[in-house]
Amino acid sequence: MAFVIFLIPCFVISMDIAFSCQNADDFVGASSPGDIVIGGLFAVHSEMLHPEEEPIKPVIQNCAGFEIQVFLQTLAMIHAIETINNSSLLSGVTLGYEIYDTCAEVTKAMASALRFLSKLNSSENAVEFKCNYSDYIPRVKAVTGATYSEVSMAVSRLLALQLIPQVSPASSAEILSDKIRFPSFFRTIPSDFHQTRAMTHLICESGWNWIGVIATDDDNGRFALESFGVQAMVNNVCIAFKEMLPAYLSDSTFHTKVDHAIDKIVKETGVNVIVVFMRQFHVLKLFKKAIERNVNKIWIASDNWSAAVKISTIPNIRQLGTVVGFGFKSADISSFQEFLRNLHEKPTENNKFLREYIMLLSVCAHLEYHDFQTCIANQSQDDLLENDGSKPQFWRDDFLNANVEPGFIHSTILAVYAIAHAIKRQCEDRDCKDPSAFTPWELLEELKKVIVIDDGKEVKFDSNGDMSTSYDVLLWKEIDGHMEITTMAEYDAEKGGFIFVDEEKKKDFLALKKVQSTCSQHCRPGQVKKVTESPHTCCYECVYCPENHYSNQTDMDYCYRCNNKTYWAPINSTTCYRKTIYFLAWTDWFAIFLLLLSAFGVVLILSICVIFTKNLDTPVVKASGGLTVCYIILFSHFLIFLSTVFFIDVPTEFKCKTRQALFGISFTLCISCILIKSLKILLAFSFDPKLQNFLKCMYKPIPTVVTCTGIQVIICTFWLIFRTPFVNQNFSIPRAIILECNEGSIVAFGIMLGYIAALAFICFIFAFKGRKLPENYNEAKFITFGMLIYFIAWIVFIPVYATTFGKYLPAVEIIVVLISNYGILCCTFLPKCYIIIYKQETNTKSAFLKMVYTYSSKSAGSVAVSQISLDSKSSSLQATITDSCKTENDSVNGACHFQVPGQPLIKGKVLPKIAARTTVRKRVSSI
Repeated sequence: MAFVIFLIPCFVISMDIAFSCQNADDFVGASSPGDIVIGGLFAVHSEMLHPEEEPIKPVIQNCAGFEIQVFLQTLAMIHAIETINNSSLLSGVTLGYEIYDTCAEVTKAMASALRFLSKLNSSENAVEFKCNYSDYIPRVKAVTGATYSEVSMAVSRLLALQLIPQVSPASSAEILSDKIRFPSFFRTIPSDFHQTRAMTHLICESGWNWIGVIATDDDNGRFALESFGVQAMVNNVCIAFKEMLPAYLSDSTFHTKVDHAIDKIVKETGVNVIVVFMRQFHVLKLFKKAIERNVNKIWIASDNWSAAVKISTIPNIRQLGTVVGFGFKSADISSFQEFLRNLHEKPTENNKFLREYIMLLSVCAHLEYHDFQTCIANQSQDDLLENDGSKPQFWRDDFLNANVEPGFIHSTILAVYAIAHAIKRQCEDRDCKDPSAFTPWELLEELKKVIVIDDGKEVKFDSNGDMSTSYDVLLWKEIDGHMEITTMAEYDAEKGGFIFVDEEKKKDFLALKKVQSTCSQHCRPGQVKKVTESPHTCCYECVYCPENHYSNQTDMDYCYRCNNKTYWAPINSTTCYRKTIYFLAWTDWFAIFLLLLSAFGVVLILSICVIFTKNLDTPVVKASGGLTVCYIILFSHFLIFLSTVFFIDVPTEFKCKTRQALFGISFTLCISCILIKSLKILLAFSFDPKLQNFLKCMYKPIPTVVTCTGIQVIICTFWLIFRTPFVNQNFSIPRAIILECNEGSIVAFGIMLGYIAALAFICFIFAFKGRKLPENYNEAKFITFGMLIYFIAWIVFIPVYATTFGKYLPAVEIIVVLISNYGILCCTFLPKCYIIIYKQETNTKSAFLKMVYTYSSKSAGSVAVSQISLDSKSSSLQATITDSCKTENDSVNGACHFQVPGQPLIKGKVLPKIAARTTVRKRVSSI
C-alpha cells in the first residue's frame, strides 16, 4: 500500500492555539454556520486524560488516542451537509453544523448536549429551565451521533427533555429501541438484536456450539452480551466463558484483565470461536497480546470493529486465525472518497479535528504505514502542544481513503439525509431561514414519517426508531500478502438469512465449517445427546437410540419413537422400517404339507364313496347304516377338510368367521351321525330290558341329528352376531406383524368345542357299551377308538394352542382338526373298506348269518332275561336263524336253509313261530 507525502506550505498552524477549553466556542470541534444547525457527537478521541493532582476539579480535560475512523465519520457528516447545501433539496435553506468530540466519555458528551440545549442566540449559552418547552428554540434542531451506545443512552435522556431528535449512525444497543425511555432517539442501523441473531445464525450454520465471549464492560458491551446470551440459549449455543474488559484504557486493571482473557482462551482448548463485542482500541490491545501468545482462533467481530483497517493491518495479524464479522450495509461512497482526495484544499479554521490530523501527519510522517497509524493513535493533544509549530506540514495522500469503513460512512451520511428530508417537510409551508420557524419536537414528528431513497430503495424508521437495513458479512482474507476485508455475504435482518455474493464466497463460508468448536463430539444420526453433570447443555454424551426409536439428524436431544405399531427400528437406527407381515401363506412349506394332507383326506373320502357305492347291497355297507348315512358322514368329513383351507393365507373377515363355524357345524354333524350309529348298535345287541327301553326312547335318528346339529348352529350364530371373530394384528414379535384371526370370544370358542366334546363323549360311552360285537362286525370298537383319538388330540391341543403364537398358530388348529378328522374317518370306514376289498368272503350273506349265529349262541344265556324260555340251545338258534332268514329274504322252495358245521341242515319253515318273539330277530332286522 503506497502513500505519497506532499509538502503543504500553506498549512502552517500556529501552536499557540491550545486544545484545552477556555470558553464555550473552544469546546466545538468543527462548525459551520447555517439557517438550521445540526449538532454532531463523535468520539474522535478514544479517551479523556485524567489529572493526577488532587483535588480533582470539574474541568473538561484534553483527550488522547486520535481515531481515524471516527474522524472520517465527522468528515462524512460535513460532506453530506455540504452536498445538501449545494443541491436543491432544501430550496435555499442552508444547513450548518456543530460537531463535538465526546472522547468516548459520557461526561464530556453530556457537556456537549448541554450546549445543544442552550437557547438559540443566547450570549451566555444558558439552558433555561421551563415546565413547557413546546415553544423553546434550542441551539440545534437535531443531533447526529453518538458513536457509542453508552454515550447515546446518556445524551438521549438529556435531549429528550426538549425532544430534540437524535439520529445515531453507530449506536446499536438493543435498549435504545425503547421509545418510552428514549423517545427522541433514532438510528440508521439495525439494533444489536439483529446483529446477535446474525452471529448466532452464523455459529449454528457452521456447526459450532462451544464458544467464548469477550466484551467491553460498559453499557454497550453488557447489553450486547445479554442479547447474544439470549439468542445463543434459544439456538442451543453454549458460552464457555465470558470476559469483560474495562471500558477505559486508563483503567489500571486493563492490561491485567487482557492477560487474564488471553489465558482463558489458551486454557479452553475446545473453544475455537471467540465472539468479541469491544471498541476498536480494546481489540487492538487484545490482538497484540494474542499474537504474542500465538493464539489461533476464529474471531467473530461485532459491527464496532469488523471493518477496522487499523486492526487488520497489525503485523502478523494472520497468526490470529480467521476473522469474520458483521458490518453495516454499505453503498456507493465514491463522492465522499473524492471529497477526501480534495480535503487538503479545505480551510481548517473551523475544524480543529482536521488541524489536529495535519499536525499528527507532521509528527508521524517518517513512519511506515502501521507504525504511522499507531503513532497517530498514541499522540495526545498535550503532546501536540509540545511540538514546534513552525514545522512544515505534510499531507499523506490517500491515507484517509485507505482507512474508510464504508458501513459507518454510509450510515452517517444516511443520518444527515434523514434529518434533511424531515426539515424539507417542515419547510414546505414556512420560512425556514428563520431558525424559529419550527421547534425540534415538530421535526421529531416529521422524522418518524420520513422516507429516504438509499441505493435505489426506500428506507424509513420503524416504530422503534430503527432503520432495518441489512448487514454485510465480512471476511478478513489474506490476498497478495496483505489482509483484505472482503464482503462474503449479505445478511437480511428481516428474513434472517445469508445471501452470498458468489460461489467463491460461499466456498469461503463452507471452509469455516471445517473448524470444530464443540464441547462434545457431534452425535451422529442414530444417537442422542445424554446430558452430563456439566451445567452446559452443549456438554453431553452420545448414546444410541433404543429399539423402536430413531434419530435422523445430528445432535438430536431426543429420539423419535416409531409413530406406528407397524414400524420398528433397531438400536442406533436412523429411520423406522416397516414391520414384516407374517401369516401362514400358501407358499409356506408347512402350509403346503397341511394342504396336501387335507387334499389326501378329500381323495380318501371320494375313494370311500366310490367303494361304498359299488358295494351298496353288501352286508358291510348295510351294517354301516346304509348309503345315505354314510354319505352324510362322508360329506361332513369333506367339509371338515375344507375348513382347513380357511386357516391359510391372509386372514380376512370372511375367513375368520367361516373357518370355525364351518368346522364346528361339520364336526357336530359327523359326531351326531356316529352317535345315532352307536345307539343303533347298542340297541341291536343289548339284552338288558331297562337299557332296551331307554334306547328305544332315545333312538330317533333324524330328530336327533337335526337337534344336535341345530344346537351347534345356534351357538355359532350367536357367536358370529355378538362376538364375531375379526382380523387382528399381533405385535408381540418386535420386528413383525402377525396377521391372525382373533376368535372374538374365547368363551364362545370354548362352548363350541365343548359341545362337540360332549357329543363325542356320549358317543364314546354308547360305543364302549357295544364294543363286544361280532368279530367281523365290530364297528362300535372302532368308533370307541376314533373318539379316543379325538379326545387325545383336543386335550393336547388346548395347552399347545394357549402357549403358541406366531404365524404357525393356525397350523396348530389345522393339525388337530386333521388328526381328529382322520382318526374318526379311518376308524369308521377303513375297516369296512378293508373287508370289502380284502375280506370279500366275510362280506356275504352266509358269512354274515354265521357271524350272527355265533354271537347269538354266546349270548343265549341272556335270552332268559327277556322272559323267553327255550328248551335247548338249538331252539334258540333256530328262532334266530328263522327270523334272520326272513330278514334276508333268501328262500329255497319257500324255505330258508342254514347249514351249521357239524349239524344237520335246518329249514326255516319247520321252526316254531314262537321263536319270532325272541329279541334277536327284531334287533338284527333293525341293523
